[in-house]
Amino acid sequence: MALPDLTPEQRAQALEKATQARRRRAEVKNALKARSMNLSEVLELADSDEAVAKMKVVSLLESLPRVGTNTAAVLMDEYKIAQSRRVRGLGPVQRKALVERFG
Repeated sequence: MALPDLTPEQRAQALEKATQARRRRAEVKNALKARSMNLSEVLELADSDEAVAKMKVVSLLESLPRVGTNTAAVLMDEYKIAQSRRVRGLGPVQRKALVERFG
C-alpha cells in the first residue's frame, strides 16, 4: 500500500492526531490500572472515542490489575478473541463475557 503524498501541514496534522490517540490510549490504560475506570466503562467509551475503539483487546486486558501477558493470552483463547482484535471489533457475546468477568 503506497502512502499518499502529504503536504507538510497535512503531515504535521496527522502526526499530531496520532500523538493524541496514543496519549488517550495511555490515559485509559493507566485509569484501568489505577482502578479509576472499569472495563465496562472503557467498552462504553469505545463506542464514542475512536482512539479507544482502535486499542487492541490484548493491550486492554494487560492493563487490568493482576492481568499479565499470560493471563491475557489465556483469556483471549477462552473467549475466542483473536490476538489482532481491536476493542471496536468485539462481538456482543465477547463484550458480555469480559464485563461479567471484570465488571
